[in-house]
Amino acid sequence: MSTELELPFRQDDQLTEMMRLRVQSLQQRGVKRQDGERLLQPNEAVYRLDFSKQSLGFLRWTVGLAETGRLTVTAISQLWTPDLTNLMTRQLLEPVGVFWRAPGDARNAPVQCYEADAHEFGERIAELAKVRKTMYFLFAFADGCSPQTVDCSINFTVDC
Repeated sequence: MSTELELPFRQDDQLTEMMRLRVQSLQQRGVKRQDGERLLQPNEAVYRLDFSKQSLGFLRWTVGLAETGRLTVTAISQLWTPDLTNLMTRQLLEPVGVFWRAPGDARNAPVQCYEADAHEFGERIAELAKVRKTMYFLFAFADGCSPQTVDCSINFTVDC
């Protein structure tokens, strides 16, 4: 028997700010980023997913976009500690989740996505949950999308 578990993505303001300070520090000193380092863009924020259970099966994404726009969700594959190490491009998982609401879409129309990529991405997250208590993600907001207009969670099955 299995039950359903919905885990919301939560914005991690402290990590987002730390990454922004890294960018600001490099700019102020006139120094280039390290080879392979991934700097936070102005339209990005760090989110986290805390796993209360470890044995999960991916079920579906639940993404709400209040306005037109595009949300790209990229997972960070390692237990990343920005206070000790810089985020490197090789730590980013593929595929990414891309979700959008086009300008002509009805308000009650479902959010669109690249379904195969979103499904594979969800399955990879479920696999990583077996060895993690927390995972970090980069959320990129585009085309009118912002943290205030996004509600994102992921649904899993849990074996009882």
